[in-house]
Formats: sequence, C-alpha cells, structure tokens
Amino acid sequence: MLVITPHISLMDDEIILNPIRSQGAGGQNVNKVSSAIHLRFDIRASSLPEEIKLRLLNRADSRITSDGVVVIKAQTQRTQEKNRSEALDRLAELIRSASKRIKPRVATKPSYGSKQKRLEHKKTLGMTKRLRSSVRDE
Repeated sequence: MLVITPHISLMDDEIILNPIRSQGAGGQNVNKVSSAIHLRFDIRASSLPEEIKLRLLNRADSRITSDGVVVIKAQTQRTQEKNRSEALDRLAELIRSASKRIKPRVATKPSYGSKQKRLEHKKTLGMTKRLRSSVRDE
C-alpha cells in the first residue's frame, strides 16, 4: 500500500511496476541486469477521489498519456529497489500536488490614494525632465 497523505492511499494492485534495462553505459552488467523501473498507473481505474482524478487528468504533464495513464521511468539509481522507491515517490508527489486546492485569484482595483500618488509621481518626473531641457531664445 502506497500512502500519499493521511487520507489518500493506493493499493499495490493499482500500480504496475515493470523492471526494464537502463539506458546508457553500464559496463559488464548492461545486457544482464534490469535495474530501471517502468511504472504505470491508470488514473480513471484508480481508487482516488473524483476531484483529484479530474485535476490529474486536466494537467498538462508529459507523464500523463491521453488515455489517463501515468507513466514514470526511474533509472537514476544503480539498484532496482532504489529505482522502484524513486518511481513510487514521484507518483506520490504528483498525486500530492494534485490534491492541493489552488485558491482562485480575486481581481482587485487600485485604491484612490494609490492612483493619486502615482499621478503625483508622474508629474514630478515630468517636471524634472522639463527642467533638464535647454531654454530656447525666441
């Protein structure tokens, strides 16, 4: 069981973990050891609350396919077990970030005093520039 928050947890059968061979140089074990982990998690078929499912599906994240499946590839560690825990941590962080409700921004208007202050500042800058200019003889 993967515990994400005190109220949200996922059963192990909802997450598919496949060992695969890591990319890049690996020395003698490169063709023998499958140390990378390919994690797949179907959002629509999961036991997550509907609100979090919708937030995850509406995200513009390259790890989420158009079918609603999260695909995470972990291959930075040398052992399969460390890569497995890293992939699960990344999935938990993704779900944790989707579980936070973002407060909508409320549009506000500048106060009367701040408008007056801005206009006074503009006048003094304009006056300073006018005084810098050369006086013409006419």
